[in-house]
Amino acid sequence: MKLGPFSIYIGISIVVHIALVVLLSISMSTTPKPKIQPKPQGQPIQAVTVDQSKIDEQVKRIKADKERKRLAEKKRIEELERKLKEVENKRKAEQNRLKKLETERKRKEQEKKAADKAAAEAKKKQKLEAEKARKAEAERKRKEAERKAAEKAAAEAKKKREKEEAERRRKEEERKRKEREAREQAELERLMQQELEAENQQIGQQRQAQILSEIDKFTALIRATIQRNWLVDSSMAGKQCQLTIRLARDGFVTSVDNGVGDPVVCSSARNAVLKAGTLPMSADPEVNQKMREIRLTVEPNL
Repeated sequence: MKLGPFSIYIGISIVVHIALVVLLSISMSTTPKPKIQPKPQGQPIQAVTVDQSKIDEQVKRIKADKERKRLAEKKRIEELERKLKEVENKRKAEQNRLKKLETERKRKEQEKKAADKAAAEAKKKQKLEAEKARKAEAERKRKEAERKAAEKAAAEAKKKREKEEAERRRKEEERKRKEREAREQAELERLMQQELEAENQQIGQQRQAQILSEIDKFTALIRATIQRNWLVDSSMAGKQCQLTIRLARDGFVTSVDNGVGDPVVCSSARNAVLKAGTLPMSADPEVNQKMREIRLTVEPNL
């Protein structure tokens, strides 16, 4: 286990005090104690002649010895106190040195912490600035990409508009050309139609006259055929009947109605048509078509 500086100071102080106590104990144990002469018990007291000068000399020698020992003890104690003071001074000096070292260590630790914190903050700031720069660069690239995309889109849109405009002009010119050609063609056709209508009108008038003449001719032939097959009497004189007759292409009678008019005349006229079976029919297709259904008013010839 690592001890702190103050634990070391306390340990040194305890060791010094223990050493002082041990030294004092040794000093006291080595100091000679005056011996007490045992009193004679049961011995008869005898008169002794005492030489006072010897006693004084002995007392003086004892006192001198005590003084010498006292001085020696005092010197020894002073030496111990000096050593103790020296040890204490060294302890204090060491304590101060350790304290200064601890203070220096703490200062350096604080400086290191401050430096580490500053470095961490600088690194964090650098990281934030790098991130900010990265985002700014990414944003710049994004905007640059958007700008290029917008420019490209604008260029493509312009190109598309120009192409569409060119196509529109081409179509417009094509439309105008076709309209002009259509007007010219229509005018040409109109003129041709006028000429054709004029020709057709002339031909049609001639043809119409021909058709009417042909219809009149075959109508007369049909009347004659009916008259030949019609059984009449004097009671029918002055009476008429309108018949609707349907014919096939060769003149075959496919149907004949009951007629509108005098019932007797209509009945006998209808029988005459059915008796004939086939009526005269023109070979002209146009006349033939017009005569497929005819309304004919007949009157008996009496």
